[in-house]
Amino acid sequence: MKKILFVTSEMFPLIKTGGLGDFSASLPAALAAAGDDVVVLLPAYRALLENCGPTRELGCVTGFGIYHDIRLLEATDYQHHRVWLLDIPELFDRDGKPYTDPSGRDWQDNPRRFGIFCRAATEIALGHTGLDWQPEVVHCNDWQTGLIPGLLSLHSERPASVFTIHNLAYQGNFSPEVMNELLLPTDWWSIDGIEFHGGLSFMKAGIVFADRISTVSPSYANEILTEEQGCGMDGILRHRRNELSGIVNGIDTLLWNPETDDAITANYGVDTVVDKSLNKLAFQREHGLNTGKSKPLIGFVSRLAHQKGTDMLLTALKEFSHLDVQWAILGSGDVSVECELRNWQQRHSENVFCYVGYDESLAHQLIASADILLMPSVYEPCGLTQLYSLRYGTVPVVSATGGLADTVNDSNRESLKLGISSGFTFPRQDKAAMFQALRSAMGYFRNKKLWRQIQRCGMNQELGWTDTVGEYQHLYCLAEAKMRNEAPPLHAADQGRAKAERRTATNSEKGSLADLSGWDFISSNEALIFIQDPA
Repeated sequence: MKKILFVTSEMFPLIKTGGLGDFSASLPAALAAAGDDVVVLLPAYRALLENCGPTRELGCVTGFGIYHDIRLLEATDYQHHRVWLLDIPELFDRDGKPYTDPSGRDWQDNPRRFGIFCRAATEIALGHTGLDWQPEVVHCNDWQTGLIPGLLSLHSERPASVFTIHNLAYQGNFSPEVMNELLLPTDWWSIDGIEFHGGLSFMKAGIVFADRISTVSPSYANEILTEEQGCGMDGILRHRRNELSGIVNGIDTLLWNPETDDAITANYGVDTVVDKSLNKLAFQREHGLNTGKSKPLIGFVSRLAHQKGTDMLLTALKEFSHLDVQWAILGSGDVSVECELRNWQQRHSENVFCYVGYDESLAHQLIASADILLMPSVYEPCGLTQLYSLRYGTVPVVSATGGLADTVNDSNRESLKLGISSGFTFPRQDKAAMFQALRSAMGYFRNKKLWRQIQRCGMNQELGWTDTVGEYQHLYCLAEAKMRNEAPPLHAADQGRAKAERRTATNSEKGSLADLSGWDFISSNEALIFIQDPA
């Protein structure tokens, strides 16, 4: 059993803006279930305090010279692991979202807000708060926690640090005056420290000082070493590539389970996936779409941002507007994209549903109802929505980047024969290839025998944390070895490779190879046109 302080800026269901919130809920729960002693540390945002129920005061954090006493609270109703909250009303008791004000602009004092949060978290990690608990490892997540590994490095007796990059594009870059405001060491101000293009970067601090660095898929770990996707930090990442790991996210398979999900109309599983269509019919009726099972319903659940391929989405809407397909879109972000999607819904209300915003229950309903999920991301560190869709028998059509490439196996003649087809992939930012992948998916959709095979292959995958939790436990051991200048421990089970192999093969006891006898195939840029249906 290892004592782990998991520091994050969001955690579902208490506070969430994206995938970090899901990650921060499910990985600590999996670690606790595996026997580790885990505490999750968060800022006490106003909205979080409203959601978390009763709290009790554990003590105060003080003594780092730039702030008065900070109350440390525990959320007493949270069951999966301990949740501690740093109560700093001046910084976090306000309307708006964790990082932005009610108008959507970044809080001007974000460097102070999260700098002091990092300072207080470090005091807890060092055992300076009088608590009868001190971690062996501090797991930090994204730029909001990036100063912690550096602050820990100033002490000879300290826990090991792990820094996970969830999205390198969001870096926490601020003016150099923040150095003085947060009383950071002057020798950090260098190209080898946290200086970044004339300012300072919280993200770079995590990368430079952490004992181990991780990101959320093996492909993304390789991509961020390149100039194209390194966001200006590829050089320091290449310098530390021996301490960089890529571990694919898991999902909460209790929360995301079509057999028990109470947000959807009809529950179903691998053996009853035919009942999935009942959700589609209910969704169509509720949202004013033409009803019927024959039209493929294509879903899109995402932030409406360039990174998520919104230009590709809008182009696909135009390209396929003349075909017998339907669209269900859930997301918010770029105002111009929101307006264009609303216009599409107004002009084609019988075939296009769009909800601007985010609703967790609606996300479950949409994924359970859609036949196809489109994710045309420009880059995607891991992605969770495609994992949810695999779990729900909703076939993903994704750009082959980051975690999407690591988790979705393209469907073609050979992969069908091997029984490993779980979706459709296309080169990122290639609109013609995306159109072809969608046409291929629609072609397979018309033959239920092959479609069921693709659905079941995705649904049978191990998408939870069963294997991944072992990879993180090994990562913590590597971090401790690095801190002590010891040889890294061997990972005898090689769980990362085993997981990758499981995600690219169907369990023979759960699925069988497609019987392709009696079929003729005409291949056109990976699109398969079915000439004869053996059924």
